[in-house]
Amino acid sequence: MTDFRAHHHKTAAPSHLPASPPDWPLADVEVREALERCFADGSWGRYHGADLYKLTESLSEFFGLPYVYPCCSGTFAVELALRALHIGPGDEVVLAGYDYPGNFRAIEAVGARPVLVDIDHRNWNFYPALLESAVGAETRAVLVSHLHGGLVPMADLLERARWRNLAVIEDVCQAPGAMVEGRLAGTWGDVAVLSFGGSKLLTAGRGGAILTSRPEIHQRAKIFCEQGNHAFPLSELQAAVLLPQLAKLNERNARRTAAVARLVERLHGVSCLKPLQNTVKDSNPAYYKVGFHYQPPEHGHRADFIAAAQAEGIGIDAGFRGFALRGDKRCRVVGSLTECRRAAASCLVLHHPVLLEPDETIDRVAAMLERLAGTP
Repeated sequence: MTDFRAHHHKTAAPSHLPASPPDWPLADVEVREALERCFADGSWGRYHGADLYKLTESLSEFFGLPYVYPCCSGTFAVELALRALHIGPGDEVVLAGYDYPGNFRAIEAVGARPVLVDIDHRNWNFYPALLESAVGAETRAVLVSHLHGGLVPMADLLERARWRNLAVIEDVCQAPGAMVEGRLAGTWGDVAVLSFGGSKLLTAGRGGAILTSRPEIHQRAKIFCEQGNHAFPLSELQAAVLLPQLAKLNERNARRTAAVARLVERLHGVSCLKPLQNTVKDSNPAYYKVGFHYQPPEHGHRADFIAAAQAEGIGIDAGFRGFALRGDKRCRVVGSLTECRRAAASCLVLHHPVLLEPDETIDRVAAMLERLAGTP
């Protein structure tokens, strides 16, 4: 078994990275200018201002969807999407058994019951072929996330969902700007969800939004939230800092994609790190996290590998825990969730800030991971 402590000493060479990963959010001049402008004109303290209106318009234009409703967080946005679809007590919502924990809880928050299905072994994302086996008399919707640089084949999913008369919620919190089968992620389902959390590709510290082409969904969301005033708002100041980031999203996503391609090529011979694979044609992921299948035991425990990589300044961590251990009082489970269990035990994710660094930094990260894995 690999002794990561020994490899850690070997890597402290000229290729050593800073003591911690690159900062996020970036020190963006245009974001600072937006903050200063909001201070100067007093809009930072207003209920309603031009920046929130402009952000709503800009998101609508970016995604090509007529209705955008900003709110306080991506997690709440999932709950809001469910409520706007009239999902509630007695209903079921199909969800991958490996996903963001807040999505499971959002289904519970509206009184519905999660139905868990296994994931695609190639990229540990939702597997549409398993949808039909999960549908029961009370099933009303399916919630799918594009995770860790993986993409869900949305055309296949949509066809299966429509045949069963299921609403589709598309979670693009990790994938703003990604392309899926020639269309932007977030434009496939009945409603999509964005997050502007502090680590996200578009960040305002907190915040989120729902997107839809259907006026009745937008109206129901407004009715739920506007309790005298917007009870779950995105602030004017948050909107102001998101606008310059949205304008740069496509360019930054392109840089991240190129960096991932370079990194994966360099790690081709590292047997313990297997990159997650997309098979969806005419598509391009957005890399909030870069997912890898870490393959023990001959290369040591995942936690030890993570600790050694983090000690070298590499922003690597474990993936989600998944829901395979949730009891039947909280959810209905379809099958054994074999891949969900594997993902929970074996997924490694590289955080995105380093992907905007120069090629030389990407090469140093690859070299360190090679050494930690014991690859000559």
